Amino acid sequence: MPDDESLRERVHDASTDLEAALAAAVEAVAAGQVIVLPTDTVYGVGADAFDASAVQALLDAKHRGRDMPPPVLVAEVPMVRSLAGGDHDIVAALGEAFWPGALTLILPAHPSLRIDLGDRGETIAVRVPDHDLTRELLRRTGPLAVSSANISGEDAALTVDEALGMLGDSVAAYIDAGPMSGPVPSTIVDLSGRVPRLLRAGRLTVDQLNAVVPGLLPADDAHIAEAEEEAADRAAPEAEENDGHVAPRAEADPDTAGASETEANRTAADG
Repeated sequence: MPDDESLRERVHDASTDLEAALAAAVEAVAAGQVIVLPTDTVYGVGADAFDASAVQALLDAKHRGRDMPPPVLVAEVPMVRSLAGGDHDIVAALGEAFWPGALTLILPAHPSLRIDLGDRGETIAVRVPDHDLTRELLRRTGPLAVSSANISGEDAALTVDEALGMLGDSVAAYIDAGPMSGPVPSTIVDLSGRVPRLLRAGRLTVDQLNAVVPGLLPADDAHIAEAEEEAADRAAPEAEENDGHVAPRAEADPDTAGASETEANRTAADG
């Protein structure tokens, strides 16, 4: 492992030379390496979202498995269309209200998307961070897979020194933008199913979200509502065949009620 002095050479102070800090990060990303960057919540560890080896290096740096794929940060709301499908009217409404900001959306991945972030299934988590430096970096690099800058299980780094102490030489370039705002993470909303679900409460309240997307449900209630809708859909053809007599709606499987917490942890245990 490099000594402390050589590690310090990887730290680039954005307050004294912003262009040099951005250039070092862009160069590292282009080379398939891992960087540490500021966000509006905590420091993040990032890599080219379309470089599977770089994303794996990010997970390795955190000692994190592929069962917890990182979210993807983008510079502008329209860039989400190239990554995700789903109801873009809802995405646009939430984006206008809360992006840039501490809102992570889980969306159906675009059918043509070729990206390996880990075991993400058919969804992708996206966010537009509220940090000018970070968005400028994203404009130069394109979408980045970004997780909180820490070893899994440890507190997320709020300073670049904390990130350096945990991640060391697994990171090629550190951008020092001063202390981050605090450990309260982004709010996570899952729009990949039939019913919008709040997977993790964070900086945004349910009331704020429901003002834009009425009917947003906490995860457990949404699981039940979605199961009831699916049961009703299955029952509809039977009703037509039986003179309109609809079979009783199936109850939600109690074993799936706690799945939302696992989904939130797998998708974005980060800022």
